Amino acid sequence: MQHLHEMKLPGLNCGLCGYRTCGEFAAQLAQSPALIRRCVHLSKDRFTDSSASSSGSAECSSASLSCTGCTRAAEGVSLNLGASPIPWLDSLGREFDFYLEHFPEEPGPREIILPHNPMITRELEVRVGDTLIGRPLGMSCGCPITHCGVAMNVEPRTGVIVWCVTGPLGPRQKGYKDLGYYSAEGYEGLVKEARAELKIGRRYFFQPRMCMLQWRHSGLLNYLNRSSEGWQVRLEGLWIG
Repeated sequence: MQHLHEMKLPGLNCGLCGYRTCGEFAAQLAQSPALIRRCVHLSKDRFTDSSASSSGSAECSSASLSCTGCTRAAEGVSLNLGASPIPWLDSLGREFDFYLEHFPEEPGPREIILPHNPMITRELEVRVGDTLIGRPLGMSCGCPITHCGVAMNVEPRTGVIVWCVTGPLGPRQKGYKDLGYYSAEGYEGLVKEARAELKIGRRYFFQPRMCMLQWRHSGLLNYLNRSSEGWQVRLEGLWIG
């Protein structure tokens, strides 16, 4: 099964699927075949050389398939602006620009985190699939809610963890490893509808769809990619309010 998926993947190790190499991605595909939609190079929706040139952008060579700096993405994309009845207000009545949805094949929103003591990632022997809890403290977020989730990617050398935030039921049922305080470095997810045009390099107010407090967050948009489910984005430089 794993060998079959490796044959399908492009072997570019671009990391756009959320895994460092096509080999790591293939290992996950063995358990979760639906993840194959995360490979943008196999997607029918990705920008091709012909679509880029027809929009007035410079043509891309086949050697630059992993490039995410397409002129069309940098210029911004339309998401039914103004056509939605959504009020775009959080629970405190503050305006925001879009909801951040999680990837449909994952249990919750992707959050990139760094424990305040990065050594704890190694001390707790955090592994992919572990159930974790922790609270984002200080400048990175300041959220008063303890976050719970499942580890999706772990970097023992730097301590950085990518997890899917899921809620308290899993830790109550299965037990957990407690990270203590951590800094929230970024979010990854999908945008299906927005009240403002999306442009790389701009800061937006957004609300994670599964936020228990229904508060708006703010983040710098530094990655934008079209998929069949919506626009895949990454937001860094986070704060609440």
